[in-house]
This record gives sequence, C-alpha cells and structure tokens, in this order.
Amino acid sequence: MLDSGDRLRIFVYGQPNLSRTYIVDHAGQIPIPLIGTVFARGLTTNGLARVIRDRLGAEYVRDPQVTVDILQNRPFFILGEVRNAGQYPYVSGMTVETAVAIAGGYSERASQRSFRITRRIDGLVEEIEAPADYVVKAGDTVFVYERFF
Repeated sequence: MLDSGDRLRIFVYGQPNLSRTYIVDHAGQIPIPLIGTVFARGLTTNGLARVIRDRLGAEYVRDPQVTVDILQNRPFFILGEVRNAGQYPYVSGMTVETAVAIAGGYSERASQRSFRITRRIDGLVEEIEAPADYVVKAGDTVFVYERFF
C-alpha cells in the first residue's frame, strides 16, 4: 500500500509531460498535471494507475496507458536499544532482526527478545509486540526494549 514518502515513477505512454517521478506528500497525495491532486495513500500501484487512467481518460487523453512503479519506499525508523537509532531506507521483506543489523546492532543493554512495532493501518496507529523474525513494513517504527537484569 502506498503512503507518504513513497517515491513513484509514473509513466503515461506518449505523454512525456506527465511521465516523471512523484513523491507521495504528507497528506497521502500527489499533484499530477492536467488532473490535479490524486489521493494515493492506501492504494496499490495498480490501483493508483487505474485512478490516473480514469481521470486522464475522462477529459484529456484518449485511452491512456499508465504504469506506476515504486522507485523508493518510505523509510522505516528504529529507536531504543540499538547502536544507531534513526531513519533508514526500507528493504522489502526485512525483519526486526534485519532492521537492528541495519542500525548497527544491539546496544549493551538491549533485550534481544522484546520489540514493539508501531504501524499505521487504515489511518489508525497500531502497536504490535513482535518477535525478532517479525516482518517490518515501510513506514514502521521499531522499538528495541531495554533488558532488565
């Protein structure tokens, strides 16, 4: 599902002025010449292509052929007991353990069994207690708890 921060390549066959890179803004929208703002948050790439195709085809382009590709997913964030907390590029299929490795590994005080994922689902924020092999999604915030001795 698309969301704020995703970098997209939208190609409209035969329309070089419309074919370019777009970034989904903080409101989940992208501005497209001729048709204005298109709401992208929550859509798949095929769903967004269909919306653009329908709006272009209604008034501006005869039988438009539209493709949407994700060039770069929005980042993920990792906080808590890791060596280098912060924002990192998302890698498809990554797990909590992979996210920790990207952030430089565990700190000396980290619990290697206790993690919280904060994720936005359908506009609502959910917190998920997760194991190390839990799959992280783009836009997630991973929190590594401190271990209690």
